[in-house]
Amino acid sequence: MQLESLDTHLWHATHAFKANGLPITTRMTVVRLPGEQLLVHSPIPMPPGSSLLEQLQALGTVAFIVAPNKMHHLFLAPCTQTFPNARVYGPKGLGQKRPDLAARRLRELPAADVPEWLPDLEHLAFEGIPAGNESVWFHRPSATLIVTDLLQWMAGDLPWSTRAYATLTGVRRQLAVPLTVRALVRDRRAAARSAERVLRWPFERVVTAHNQVLDNHAYAQVKQALAVL
Repeated sequence: MQLESLDTHLWHATHAFKANGLPITTRMTVVRLPGEQLLVHSPIPMPPGSSLLEQLQALGTVAFIVAPNKMHHLFLAPCTQTFPNARVYGPKGLGQKRPDLAARRLRELPAADVPEWLPDLEHLAFEGIPAGNESVWFHRPSATLIVTDLLQWMAGDLPWSTRAYATLTGVRRQLAVPLTVRALVRDRRAAARSAERVLRWPFERVVTAHNQVLDNHAYAQVKQALAVL
């Protein structure tokens, strides 16, 4: 695993593992804020002495660690141990799901933006899907939208089981809200409001956790995908 640059002050790295027996990849995104403060979004394993950890530490000081929804918390605890001085944020309900994280100074992501992250980084708590309570992020300097499970596109050479899963959930051939996420919508009006709010951001790139980075016609593809909400 290596950090790769997406833009000035924006990097990513992917990690392959199995979730409920399904081989998948997930993506960590790193944002460098003013003052060389780093925000680590959806951390992945970074063992002591690894080149990934060394790369990260060379970029600045890890000041913030974020679990962007209630599903992406598997590698949060080791990251908090590696960076004990960082502020740790997670969505509403994560502390109840993971009491061990609550004991590790977990803070609930506020509904409003965090002043220390502005004006570079904004976030929106996507409403209407309480099972995930996902936040969506906009890095203004690079015009990049960062999403986790809300929007997915599992392209490329994948194991047959992962290809089948992506096909069944509608995310194999295009960017889409997976059927698994659509099934969890509990308030369609709230979800529609959040979708409209996402589309107010003037993004030109989309970084997904699973598994594509979209640099071409990203806004149009997100608009089409969110239309189902």
